[in-house]
Amino acid sequence: MYSFTCDYNEGAHPAIIRRLAETNLDQEPGYGEDDFCASAAARIRDAAGCPGADVFFLTGGTQTNYTVIDGMLRQHEGVIAAQTGHIAVHEAGAVEFSGHKVLTLPQHEGKIDASELRSYLKTFYQDDSHTHMVYPGMVYISFPTEYGTIYSRAELQAIKDVCMDFNLSLFVDGARLGYGLASPAADIDMKDLARLCDVFYIGGTKVGALCGEAVVFPRGNAPEHFFTIMKQHGALLAKGRLLGVQFDTLFTDGLYEKISAHAIEMAMRLKEVFVSKGIPFYIDSPTNQQFPILSAGQIDSLLGPIGFEIWERRPDGSAVTRFATSWATPPEAIDALKEALGSAESK
Repeated sequence: MYSFTCDYNEGAHPAIIRRLAETNLDQEPGYGEDDFCASAAARIRDAAGCPGADVFFLTGGTQTNYTVIDGMLRQHEGVIAAQTGHIAVHEAGAVEFSGHKVLTLPQHEGKIDASELRSYLKTFYQDDSHTHMVYPGMVYISFPTEYGTIYSRAELQAIKDVCMDFNLSLFVDGARLGYGLASPAADIDMKDLARLCDVFYIGGTKVGALCGEAVVFPRGNAPEHFFTIMKQHGALLAKGRLLGVQFDTLFTDGLYEKISAHAIEMAMRLKEVFVSKGIPFYIDSPTNQQFPILSAGQIDSLLGPIGFEIWERRPDGSAVTRFATSWATPPEAIDALKEALGSAESK
C-alpha cells in the first residue's frame, strides 16, 4: 500500500537520522542552548536574510500556533483567520483555550482577501460599542493554505499594508512552508516572507524532520520572555538539541529546498495522472496537496492499495478527496496510483 493521506507518514530524512546518530553521545546544554540550535538559528537567519532575527525551536505546529498567538496578543485581543484556517478548524480550540478568540473571515480557496480584511476592521472600529467586543490584534494566514493554495507577493503586501494601517501583527503559519516556496507558482522566497510579516515559522514536522518547527521573528521582535512563554505552553523540549540537529541538517547544503522540490515534482505527476483520467479537481492547487473529486466506484477501487483522505462526501456518493505528497514520496507511488485508477476504469 502507498499512502497519500498526509505529508508526515514517514519518520525523518535519512540525513537527519544519520546526524542524530553521529551526535548522539555529544554532551550539550538543554532547552535550546546547545551548539546545534545556535548553528541552526544562524543558518535560518542567513536563509531568511535577517541577521538580527530571533529564532526559537518549538515542538509542533499546534503548540507553535497557540504559543506565538498567546505570546503576542494582549488578553483582550483575538486573531483574524480564514474560516478554513488551521487554528479555526483543526486545532481543537487551542487558541481559544489560551484565552483568545479566533475571528474568522470568508475564505477564497483558503485565502483571505485584503479588501475584506480592511472592511472588517473599519466596521469594527466604527461600531460605537466596539469596546465591548474582542479587539483584533493579529492576522493569521497559512503558506500554503489548508487547500494547498499560496499567496502572491502582491496579496501578501496588500494584507501587510492593512495590518500596518490598523497596527496588527501578521503571523504566517509555515507548517508546509517548504512546499509553498518550492511551487512553480510562488513568486516569493523566504527573504520576501521575512520582510512582509512580523513572525513566521518554518515547518519541520511535515518537511523532513521527525518533529519540530522553527519560529522566526525577523526583526528581533520576539515578545518579552518568549522563552518562558514557550515553556508555559508545553512547546519547549528539555533536549532541545533534537530540534537543533534536525534544522541544522535541513538548512545545510540546501536540503530543505531540495526535498521540498521533490514533493512538488511528485504532486505535479500525481495531478497529471488524475487529469489524464478526466477526473476533476475541487481546487487547482500548485503545491503538494491535491483535491480530486472521485466517484463512489473510484473511491472503492482505490481504498486498500492507495491511502488518501475523504474531505467532503456528496449525495451522489462522490467525494472531494485529498492526496498529499511529501519529501519521501517515491515515484513508484505515483505509478501504483495510476495502475489502481486503471483498474477502477475496467470494473
